Amino acid sequence: MYQNYTVKIPDLPTGITKKTIKGTTYVYYTYGRTYISEKKYSQGKDTSIGKTDPGDDTMMYPNANFFRFFPDSVPNEDRPPERSGCLRIGTFVVVRKILQEYKLDETMNALIGRDSGLFLDLAAYTLVTEGNVAQYYPEYAFNHPLFTEGMHVYSDSKVCDFLKGITPDQIIMFQNTWNEKQDHREKIYISYDSTNKNCQAGDLECVEFGHPKQDNGKPVFNYSVAYNNTNSVPLFYEEYPGSITDVSQLQIMLEKAKGYGYHEIGFILDRGYFSRENIRYMDKNGFDFIIMMKGMKSLAHEIVTANKGRFEDEYSKNIRGYNVYGMTVHQKLFPSDENDRYFHIYYSDSRKASEKGELTAKIARLAKYFKKHQNQSVHFEQTLEHYFDLIYWHEGQKDEKFLYARERTDVINREISFCGYFVIITSAEMTASKALELYKSRDVSEKLFRADKCFLGNRTMRAHMNETENARIFVEFVALIVRNRIYHQLIEQEKQSNKKRNYMTVPAAIRELEKIEIIQQPDHRYRLNYAVTATQKEILKAFGINEVNIKKWANEISAKLSDEMKEAV
Repeated sequence: MYQNYTVKIPDLPTGITKKTIKGTTYVYYTYGRTYISEKKYSQGKDTSIGKTDPGDDTMMYPNANFFRFFPDSVPNEDRPPERSGCLRIGTFVVVRKILQEYKLDETMNALIGRDSGLFLDLAAYTLVTEGNVAQYYPEYAFNHPLFTEGMHVYSDSKVCDFLKGITPDQIIMFQNTWNEKQDHREKIYISYDSTNKNCQAGDLECVEFGHPKQDNGKPVFNYSVAYNNTNSVPLFYEEYPGSITDVSQLQIMLEKAKGYGYHEIGFILDRGYFSRENIRYMDKNGFDFIIMMKGMKSLAHEIVTANKGRFEDEYSKNIRGYNVYGMTVHQKLFPSDENDRYFHIYYSDSRKASEKGELTAKIARLAKYFKKHQNQSVHFEQTLEHYFDLIYWHEGQKDEKFLYARERTDVINREISFCGYFVIITSAEMTASKALELYKSRDVSEKLFRADKCFLGNRTMRAHMNETENARIFVEFVALIVRNRIYHQLIEQEKQSNKKRNYMTVPAAIRELEKIEIIQQPDHRYRLNYAVTATQKEILKAFGINEVNIKKWANEISAKLSDEMKEAV
């Protein structure tokens, strides 16, 4: 068992050797010699005392033999404990139950074998911390129960080596196995999103499609995810290069879906990720689509303006659970469109307050910026003139100077009037409530894949080698499956209780579950630190777990850790 910290490789004139096996360099110590009379020479007695740190060849991760031969090399007070005396078990218990319900533990064991527990731990780590950086995994493992054999805490170097070892065949086999278990008669939705920081991530506008806000020449990385008809279960995913989703990629995803046995297919397109060509392709092949756009673009302006005052304060238009009001109208998406589309218009007071606050803060920052450059010989980008008339002294002449910026109140007031509105477009007829439910469930679930959370963002892409990139996305997809289950179970529990609780969101529920702890006592046994609270009971109820279950599993975790400590001794 290797420790998850490093020590200096003993500096001895003789007796220390290194040997590299399958990419890992092990450190050996010659602790004695044996004379072989038949050959008339002595042979060294070697044993491994650890493995070198890939980042520093003077340091090593020690094993038990190191402390046997070099007991004074690391003082006891400097040796970090293998595991914390206080373990957070709440989320672990929920994740374990979901893995067992989906039989993901069995699937991973069949695919990966002995290290399947580490894979599941990385998925749980991704879910709990919303991060995927290998160097921080040991910190998570230090204070959580684990799925690894004996709940062993692995180092970050082991995690990197493990991810490098995951093969494309294993990823393909998992998706094949996972989709074999699904209902192929139901309709599925393929959702598109991208980590591309350069492409259009803003609002829907056909004429602007394909023009990035900022093109800095960096490589583009896209992915798409397919869900079942309620967006509750991620089915499969695809990763591919390219700046924007196009017809060819829609066709590839379609063929993959058919290969898994699905035939009723729809597309959920994130704002900015569609074109007229794509719309016509989906119409031609009989595929439904769902698209979201905010209220700041011309088409949304027209729809919102035509229907303002018809639904915002009408109680029957209230969509419970989302704090919005909504209504549905139908018309063409663009002049040459051959079919009527269903435009679901929504308004939220809280959203209006938030967007209005962001807009006024932005204008205040711009005003401050302009004031700073008064009486200077400067010219500003044309985009900055949207909210201001820029006044110059002798504009276009040699002595030209910027004087001041005058707010364009008509433009600002118009944009404020559209704050709080957004529109979802569907090709199929459905209620505003259903359209919102379909889009929002997908939207919330894909937070695990959002670049801004550093899951597939530029920082992650820079920090890790290509061979681990696919494995990380694979881990995150399994974490997405679990997170979706948590999300929908919490929603169902809220519906049953008929109460809106701020702790019944996935992040809030995880934070609360992380407070369920077991602590180690003098007899080396772990026991619950305190009774399960009323809030925790309600969260756990969503997964069919009660306080008795928690006590039972706390004892099981303690027993496993006790067995591990005995083996270590």
